[in-house]
Amino acid sequence: MTFDKVIEDGRLWAVHYDNDKENALQKLMSQWSDAGWLADFFTQNIDDLISYFRITNIEDAIYQTMEDRDELACIIMDISPDANLDQFFRPLDNNRASEMLLGKEKGRPHHKSWLRLYAIKLAVGIYIITGGAIKLTRTMQEREHTLQELERMEKVRNFLIREGVFDENSFVDYQKEIEL
Repeated sequence: MTFDKVIEDGRLWAVHYDNDKENALQKLMSQWSDAGWLADFFTQNIDDLISYFRITNIEDAIYQTMEDRDELACIIMDISPDANLDQFFRPLDNNRASEMLLGKEKGRPHHKSWLRLYAIKLAVGIYIITGGAIKLTRTMQEREHTLQELERMEKVRNFLIREGVFDENSFVDYQKEIEL
């Protein structure tokens, strides 16, 4: 796995998994703008869409997803040097009261949305996107696709720890080492 810089100042990165052509963020943005992929997803998960969001029309769900995807893309493209990414990403566990080493975080559009970006927090205001999902249930453990995102976050976190990455400085050092 490698890490692609999303914004030039190095505050936002995306994991590029070994067998993927695109990094995690690029892959999500492609999926969330692909009407065919979304139709398949919502068809397979129609019961969750109805019970949790009260939406029965798959076309409405596709349209809403594409709108939310565009909002997320704008948020990411408009990250200015003085923007605070800590206002976008929040602890994955809503009950977490304190910071933790390489904390697991989530981000979503500003309104109620089922789109989620998942990330590891390296330091204040510095994140690595590990993936994302369309979350249609109360907890991630309820569905296989969101459970896989939890596992992916843990895999990236464990990888960073094995490589001696614990904060921004050690991540910069790691990046320099692999470039050699």
